[in-house]
Amino acid sequence: MGGLFAASLLRVAGHDVHVFERSERGLEGRGAGLVGQRELYAILRLLGCEQTARVGVLAHERITFARNGSIAQRDVTPQTQISWDHLYRTVRHLLPPAAYRVGARVVRVENTSSAATIVLDDGETHRFDLVIGADGVGSVVRPAVSHGPTASIYAGYVAWRGLIAETHLPVAAAAVLSERFAFYHPRGSQILGYLVPGPAGETAPGQRRYNWVWYRQAAEGLALDRWLTGSDGRLRAYSVARGDVPPDLRDALRETAREVLPTPFVLAVEAEPTPSLQAIFDYESTRMVRDRVALLGDAAFVIRPHTAMGVAKAAGDAMALVAALDRLPLEKALFVYEAERLAEGHRLAVYGRELGRPLTT
Repeated sequence: MGGLFAASLLRVAGHDVHVFERSERGLEGRGAGLVGQRELYAILRLLGCEQTARVGVLAHERITFARNGSIAQRDVTPQTQISWDHLYRTVRHLLPPAAYRVGARVVRVENTSSAATIVLDDGETHRFDLVIGADGVGSVVRPAVSHGPTASIYAGYVAWRGLIAETHLPVAAAAVLSERFAFYHPRGSQILGYLVPGPAGETAPGQRRYNWVWYRQAAEGLALDRWLTGSDGRLRAYSVARGDVPPDLRDALRETAREVLPTPFVLAVEAEPTPSLQAIFDYESTRMVRDRVALLGDAAFVIRPHTAMGVAKAAGDAMALVAALDRLPLEKALFVYEAERLAEGHRLAVYGRELGRPLTT
């Protein structure tokens, strides 16, 4: 999303922009809901599509369950979950098809003081005045900027995820979970859930989806490798997509849910036929720019999902970079961008680790 934000803003500013997306089909269907933050509203205003932020589902309150399924805590704090899919499609369509190339896997970036060249996996090369690495947790652009370690570091736990049609949520679960942001905190774990818009941005009751996220510890090594192994028997680096989790792992997840979760969440977990898995990682850059390459979003700082700030930080990075390029020569603009966003990235990374501390003890 951060790459799309930057590309769209740069194109509006009159730059010739090319996006190289390694996925074969783009990123539609990769997300569920996200919490609207001020940076997101600001960038949508700049792009002329502020109405996208109004496509969301309101949770009227936050609740925390006791083990027996009763509500142990209630916090009347309304919160709106925006549709990630709808946001992605809106921003993606701001770019002409010729500017957005899918199935283009960049394997390295060659950086000099006058230009940067990307190298694709088939040997094809492209030379640019500026390359922006917005390639996430497994960034291949980082080595062109940082001379230190560039690998993301596993945090010790994973996020199991489910996203089901609202109508597939059992009635007994829906009666408690609908219209609420719900939590349960067993020791060394956490599960949360909330309604999000439907796949095409639907917000009417019955057309929405229920999203749950279950954070669970997994020791690095055999335990983590088993969970990160897809249905074809191959080990994945960072996540296992929907439909790729082997049936025995899905069944084991359901069994553990019955052992440790309150009933509403048990029913929600059991209603998901194709859960996905995301291992949680950390990464903090010491540099965000070097010569003709800049890092943006998770490529620069991997922010843990508990902060609900991943998309907002990417939007903030994109706005800061494009604003600097708009008023300054390229070299000075990159210096200003790094000075402005480096501290913010560190702050959010520290905040995310603090929020995740109970999941590693």
